[in-house]
Amino acid sequence: MIGVIADDVTGATDVAAAFRRAGLRCGVYFGTPQASDVEPGLDVMVIALKSRTISAPDAVAQSLGAAQTLQAIGARQLYFKYCSTFDSTADGNIGPVLDALVDLVGTDAVVTTPATPEHARTTFNGYLFVNRELLSESSMRHHPLTPMRDSSLTRLMDAQSGGGSLVIGHDVVGRGAEAIRSRVDVARHGARYLFPDAATEDALLSIAEAVLDEPLVAGAAGLAGAIGRAHGSKGVAARAQVREGAPNGRAVVLAGSCSRRTLEQIDRMVRADRPAYRLDALESDDPERLAHSALDWYDALPAGPAPLIYSSLPPAELREVQEAIGIERSAQILEAAVAHIARGLRERGVTRFVAAGGETSGSLVAALGIRGGVVGFEAARGVPWIHTDRNLDVLLKSGNFGEPDLLLSASDGGS
Repeated sequence: MIGVIADDVTGATDVAAAFRRAGLRCGVYFGTPQASDVEPGLDVMVIALKSRTISAPDAVAQSLGAAQTLQAIGARQLYFKYCSTFDSTADGNIGPVLDALVDLVGTDAVVTTPATPEHARTTFNGYLFVNRELLSESSMRHHPLTPMRDSSLTRLMDAQSGGGSLVIGHDVVGRGAEAIRSRVDVARHGARYLFPDAATEDALLSIAEAVLDEPLVAGAAGLAGAIGRAHGSKGVAARAQVREGAPNGRAVVLAGSCSRRTLEQIDRMVRADRPAYRLDALESDDPERLAHSALDWYDALPAGPAPLIYSSLPPAELREVQEAIGIERSAQILEAAVAHIARGLRERGVTRFVAAGGETSGSLVAALGIRGGVVGFEAARGVPWIHTDRNLDVLLKSGNFGEPDLLLSASDGGS
């Protein structure tokens, strides 16, 4: 079994979808479960943490706990899943978590790449590109919590880890898995983290074939999906047992991501005349008050299509809020408000939640007490419906994922 530790909720659903797409039987758990709660017979088990932006010691402690649980139930390979834009603060948490996992499994080198070519995340000469732009020149430079202003993966990793890193160039990767394995064996004596270039799916598959026997691998969903494909077609029969269609039920969209794509998706909903309510942290610093206002608005809506409740803002307006309240405080207010709103909506009969953004998704899952679920139909690449243990269906969307009409189409019908 492959055991996956994901540093946020939407990353967990993304990587779970990638493994399921490859034909592997996959379970997702939100927070570290008791071993007795884990469904037997899984090919892949994903544990979704909310550790991307918390303190490094807390992220390490949570990740080690998840890893030890995965080892206890038989995981022979651990996969640390981080974002394809290498989201991290200046001090972590990718480096500190990987340092701790390296010590846990007793390895001396980890192959890792954020490359996910299908989502236009590619690496060349150790630099990360997003939609053909350097990471530092992409919209990620404006991220409210993890602004990315350097594109060099080795510099980013070396600044937050205790081991050196180096690049395995595209020329080596192009020669296939055996050449990559040979380069890794040589590099073990001089570097802990090895970043192979990957600009194509074929390159990712070669990397995957090279690391199948490694005890620890790290990266985005791109490499995870390639590892799934490299393992072959086992689990196809189990996959057929999962519901393939989009779920029905009363729906609401909750959006907190300030990514360019989510803002575009929100605009598409507004232009389609969907009811929309914006949470404004400048209006009140009391999350319960913000939530009650939003729920009062929801209660007054006539029967009709699924509404949108959002806090997402374009960069200039976001800076105004952060300057007035502070980055952490504004995030805390809005996440707490989302939690109150989610519980209120559940009490009102909402059974289908569409969430945009990792922090928003994490607040939703925690507020509703969702422990895990089955990976189902993908509404967009890397954005599957999760049929949960609470008889709720949730779509947890990473900020940058999905076509412009995703929020609109995913919330259609049944409201």
